[in-house]
Amino acid sequence: MAKRVVLVTGSLAEPRVKRIAGELNDAELEPIVASVGVKVAALMTTDIVERRLKLPEGADRVIMPGRFRGDLERLSDFFGTRFERGPDEIADLPEYLGHVRKKPDLSQYNMTIFAEIVDATAMTIDQIIERSRKLRADGADVIDLGCLPDSPFPHLEATIEALHADGARVSVDSFNSEELSRATRAGGDFLLSLSEKNISIVDEGPAAPVLVSAGAADMASLDRVIDIMIAKGRPYYADPILDPIHYGFAASIARYYDLRMRRPDIPILMGIGNLTELTDADTTGINALLMGICSELNITAVLAVQVSPHCRTAIKEFEYARREYYAAKQANALPQGFGGGLMALRDRKGFASTPEEIATLASQIRDANYRIEVAEDGVHIYNRDGHHVGQDPFELFPHIDTRADAGHAFYLGVETARAEIAQKLGKRYAQDEPLEFGIVAGTKGSAEDAHAMKFKEAGSTFQKSSKTE
Repeated sequence: MAKRVVLVTGSLAEPRVKRIAGELNDAELEPIVASVGVKVAALMTTDIVERRLKLPEGADRVIMPGRFRGDLERLSDFFGTRFERGPDEIADLPEYLGHVRKKPDLSQYNMTIFAEIVDATAMTIDQIIERSRKLRADGADVIDLGCLPDSPFPHLEATIEALHADGARVSVDSFNSEELSRATRAGGDFLLSLSEKNISIVDEGPAAPVLVSAGAADMASLDRVIDIMIAKGRPYYADPILDPIHYGFAASIARYYDLRMRRPDIPILMGIGNLTELTDADTTGINALLMGICSELNITAVLAVQVSPHCRTAIKEFEYARREYYAAKQANALPQGFGGGLMALRDRKGFASTPEEIATLASQIRDANYRIEVAEDGVHIYNRDGHHVGQDPFELFPHIDTRADAGHAFYLGVETARAEIAQKLGKRYAQDEPLEFGIVAGTKGSAEDAHAMKFKEAGSTFQKSSKTE
């Protein structure tokens, strides 16, 4: 028997909610739209709902608009039916009601992230500890100490000890075999990188090596050193080396593929810095693609660096990507619908309303409050005095009367600027809410909160103002 769900709405939004309810009606779900007579959902109060709402018999749950600020527990007790707060945007009702993939479990992953401190040799122990804590907070599992050529590292042993005491696992990355020997004797966890020329270093301590070929792209050499480690029964990673674009990038991808096809069970690491650091492109897309390669080839470790400012969120991105792609792979699904942390510039559903729907709503507004929405044709601003559309906030300015309230003028400037950015990029805009840029920017709430539809405090539009009261 279909679950009967009541969708409570205001009169202005009622036609849109009814349209969506009709689309959702099936053998499992019977949505019923109930208007309480208040035009705008945000103006509903608990008292009004108790007086005016008539629930149909057999209602299993009642969904209130996301901007309803009343007491849900009180309403649940009053009507004897569970009340809950739905999404802010009507367009998100299908997802909220389970007609789109449910919120995925992103708690699992099978990838280790190495984060390199490239100039560790030139830093003090305290500076390294501080950098390590930031990288680990972003999602790094192993702190990689990058040694500089011809630059002594007298405090290497003390640094390893201090990082261990701080709870970090440590790798040391050096072309100097003596530094690698010192690192494993000091209790380092990993060594980057050993080849068949210096593989004997593994016998000097406990560190697991990351194996590379003795010469450029010499896969036979890499195979030989892998066989040495297998014979020793010691843990290791193999790294065919990812090369920059136009310097062997495509061939290096082929090396990873070839290695996995020939050796389906060995652990492989990919260093991503040659692509992210040496390409003028946003790292979210690059890392999403690299994570896809890692997922398909079962590459279970990456080495990331954050030297260039445009790569400053590379570790956060991979930390999120490893969870999303693991969940997708376990579900035998595309990496689609498992969260939006890597969608920084655009949203899959950028516009919540059509221009026609906004125009219909605007024609019924009878108060002075300004509403701002975004659609394919531009930024819309409307109240009882008119409805205007523009591509630029300056086009809208002549139609906005804020002479009596400088604070409200500032607020509208901020909101129309946000709306312009959202419209140009194709991002979801909701008045009084910050734009979401996924994992790469620290707006209010996390990337996952953007999909949790959590109750937020009332924004400026619904607060008292000398202009609008």
